[in-house]
Amino acid sequence: MAPSTDVKEVVESEIKEWHFHIYFHQRNADEHQAALELRDAVLRLRRDGAFVAVPLFRVNTDPIGPHPVGSYEIWVPSESFVTVYSYLVLNRGNLSVLIHPLTREQRKDHEIRHAWLGSSFPLDLSTLPLKSEEVPLQYPSLKLGYSSNAPKLSLEERKRIGANVEQILRGEKEAAKAPRD
Repeated sequence: MAPSTDVKEVVESEIKEWHFHIYFHQRNADEHQAALELRDAVLRLRRDGAFVAVPLFRVNTDPIGPHPVGSYEIWVPSESFVTVYSYLVLNRGNLSVLIHPLTREQRKDHEIRHAWLGSSFPLDLSTLPLKSEEVPLQYPSLKLGYSSNAPKLSLEERKRIGANVEQILRGEKEAAKAPRD
C-alpha cells in the first residue's frame, strides 16, 4: 500500500498526543534510581517552562499492562514532542524509552507505530484493545494535543507554504525536488 499523499487526509490524521514510557529493571537499584532522577528532572523542566510533559504520579515497580519491567509513563502533547524527545535522547543515560502515539488503536500504537530509545523490550500486547471508540484524551484542561483550540492553517495556506518552500529549494542542489505529478 502506497503512503498517502492527500494533504487533507494527512493533516486530519496527525497524531497530537504521545506517551514516553521510561523502563528500568525493577530489581536493579541503580536503574530504578536513574529513572526516578530523570522523572524529577522532567518535572522541574516542566515547572520551569522548558516543555509540557506530564509524568503519571504512579511509578510501576513491577510489570503492568503490556510493560514487562518497571516503568512510568510521560504524556506529551505534539506541541512539546520535539523538545521532550531531544531532552530524552540526550539525558536518558542507559535507560530504555518506549515512544508511541495515542490513537484509537492502542495495540497498533504499541506494536507497529512505536519507537525505542535504547534497547527494546518485548511487550504483552494481549492486554491492549484493538480499537477504542474515542481517542484517549489526557489532560484536556491544558488545551494541548487533541484538546487544542489553537487556530489551524487552512489547506490553501499550507499549499502556499509548500509552493514557497519548493521555490526556495530550487537553488539547493542537495535537496530532492518534489515530483511533478
